[in-house]
This record gives sequence, C-alpha cells and structure tokens, in this order.
Amino acid sequence: MQKKYALEISVESVEAAVAAERGEADRVELCGDLSVGGITPSAELMRAAREHLCIPIFTMIRPRAGDFVYSDAEFAGMKVEIGTAKKVGMNGIVLGILDSKHNIDVARTRELVELADPLPTTFHRAFDECANLLQALEDAIRTGAARILTSGGAPTALEGAAMLANLVAAALSRIVIVPGAGINASNIAQIVNKTRAQEFHSGLGSTLLYGSRDYKKLGDGVRNLSQVLASLP
Repeated sequence: MQKKYALEISVESVEAAVAAERGEADRVELCGDLSVGGITPSAELMRAAREHLCIPIFTMIRPRAGDFVYSDAEFAGMKVEIGTAKKVGMNGIVLGILDSKHNIDVARTRELVELADPLPTTFHRAFDECANLLQALEDAIRTGAARILTSGGAPTALEGAAMLANLVAAALSRIVIVPGAGINASNIAQIVNKTRAQEFHSGLGSTLLYGSRDYKKLGDGVRNLSQVLASLP
C-alpha cells in the first residue's frame, strides 16, 4: 500500500543513512557537513551510501557554506558534481541558487535542473531567504524543480506553518512543498494538520546533535517520526 506521507532524513554518513533506512525513512538527503547546512558530499560517500541503501538518495549539490550566490567557477563545479551524482546512482538532486537581490536565479537553476534530468531536483532552503515567498514559488516552478524544501521563511516549520499552508495551496500539483526545520515526533502531527503537506524533511537536529555517532538514537528518532506519520489520517 502506498504511504500517504513521505519522510526524508538528512544525513552526512553511511552509518546515519543506514540508521535512517532502518527507522523507515522513505529517502535520505545525503550531505557533507550538516553543521553548516550541508554541502556536496564526496563521490566516495555517494558511492558508499548507494551500495548500502535500498531507499532513494537525494544528494546535496552545494559547493560551499555561506550564501547562495555563486561565481562562474562555482557554478561550473556544480555541473561537474551533478554529473558525478548521476554516474554513481543518486536518485535526486538538491540545490539552490539566488541572485544578488535574494531572488531565485531562474536561468542558472533551470540549467542545472535540465542537466540533472531525469533525476528530480529539490530547491533547498535558499528559498527561505527570498523576500516574497509566493513569487519565489512561481520562480521555482519556472526552473522545472520538482520540490521545494522550506520552513515557510521562519526559523522552524512549525513557526512557518501558516506560510507553508499558503505555499501548499498555491503550488497545487505544479510542485511539491516539503516542510523542513525543527521537525520531530512531538510536532510533526501539528505540522501535517496545519500545512496539509504530504512530504516532510527532518535532520532530527533538535533531538541529536549533527555529527553525533549515536546511530541507534537516530534510527529510533526516525522510527518515531515514521510511526506518527503512519498513524495520521
């Protein structure tokens, strides 16, 4: 039976990815250095994760920490990284490019989305830095991205729930809104109810410090989230 809700977990190691799969995550977002919000993982990490996991892996494509305005050299590097991700068997790409005015750089993002095809692209939380999120939604749709990962412009998805609900309603079937930031088993039911979204993202950062090697605790936290989602109507 197809699940009504999907759960994505951000991870930065093979061990964490395996723990997320054991906890019944539907997919993982594979990153390097989650302490800075995630950067492109190494090709070796991508390959190792692919060898150990059965669930889909969406890989971060972000050349560095900091802002999301990239030089020509960084943009060229992102193209190479997308090629690597496709070659080693990733199932999706996660990226985001803004212009100097903090709007989505539609042309550059569309170029990367087309390069990633047939893999689906998620526009990540660079989206939350845009001044007008409803306009940013339309811009993201124009890039051809399949999903937007967002907290609704707020520090957490629960705080941004009203805007997330507006984004879900405005998106219709054109793009998938994926709430993320601060989501855990104690609040995900509220976020589902308030936003009406169907896919959710968590790094369990409020439960487990990034870089922790307590993979049992991570797996248990993912399982708790999965069980709450499965129990919802």
